[in-house]
Amino acid sequence: MLASRSWLSRPLHERSTRLFLGALIAALAVVTLLNLALPAGHPLHVSTYTVTLLGKYLCYALLAVAVDLVWGYLGILSLGHGAFFALGGYAMGMYLMRQIGDRGVYGHPVLPDFMVFLDWQSLPWYWHGFDMAWFAFLMVLLAPGLLALVFGFLAFRSRVTGVYLSIITQALTFALMLAFFRNEMGFGGNNGLTDFKELLGVDLTTDATRLGLFLATGVALALGYVLCRAIVASKLGRVCVATRDAEARTRFLGYRVERFQLFVFVVSAMLAGVAGALYVPQVGIINPGEFSPIFSIEIVLWVALGGRGTLYGAVIGALIVNYAKTVFTGVMPDAWLFALGGLFVLVTVLLPKGIAGLLGYRRPRRPPDSSTTPREAST
Repeated sequence: MLASRSWLSRPLHERSTRLFLGALIAALAVVTLLNLALPAGHPLHVSTYTVTLLGKYLCYALLAVAVDLVWGYLGILSLGHGAFFALGGYAMGMYLMRQIGDRGVYGHPVLPDFMVFLDWQSLPWYWHGFDMAWFAFLMVLLAPGLLALVFGFLAFRSRVTGVYLSIITQALTFALMLAFFRNEMGFGGNNGLTDFKELLGVDLTTDATRLGLFLATGVALALGYVLCRAIVASKLGRVCVATRDAEARTRFLGYRVERFQLFVFVVSAMLAGVAGALYVPQVGIINPGEFSPIFSIEIVLWVALGGRGTLYGAVIGALIVNYAKTVFTGVMPDAWLFALGGLFVLVTVLLPKGIAGLLGYRRPRRPPDSSTTPREAST
């Protein structure tokens, strides 16, 4: 028990972790204060809409941390983490749909509206249990975790690496997107799941609930960040970095590399599922578009922009890119993808280590005075 506590608490002694958590807590406190203490007409007032938008950004930040864990420290470029994000979101969406009950458009006490519209006679077996919060929250972790476990076991056991693994992960999320688009799958088809009413008995449309979800997402981001830092700073993390830099040598030293890869990959998938579960009640909808391979590629761009292999850089990249997306899609919606591509090229050329590399820049040590002789410099 003492060993496990020290393993989990080790990141709290790191300066970078303390700075990150301090900045996050300060941001949560400021947004809460400006939302509650200032009237709506005040120029510094943060509206409920903005609070919800910031909550969505924090969900994306947690997703970026999950991707950086496997890409930055394990060397696995996953182009399918959007699938784990969407599965966690669908698990939460199914729970929220079951909470509607007879308040739906068709007034059916059990079947969601889209099932009544499609003339379903009974609830599918995989929907049972989602009327209970504990079961739904468990599935938020298990659904993406089990998929990552099966996929990772087969891929890592076969020693599929590099671009081949990236292509397979992209094919996985594309296949799931096509499957969830089908009405007969029982997940709402292309419309997805929406029209949510309440979460844990609390109305989702109230300002207090929106603020509570924002704070809950901030807490989840903090916990997810600390967990990833704990993994990275442990012996497991050192083996992961060794695997990233020289997998063959690590295997030669006797490590079962595939086991380390599988464990970290599953943890990353679960974190992505939690991000998706927090995303759904704030946005109010989950549809197969979240499985889109383009979305998974965009996540990788967040991490690359912020700084791969830093964790906090992934958070910075997710926040900046999504804020820029909100601005550009409102002003020039057709130019957003060009702006994103240009930003990525600019950072790749000028900041190969991302924004985090710029923040971590250190001035080189001053060389010894040329006037001193080698003997004097040595003494």
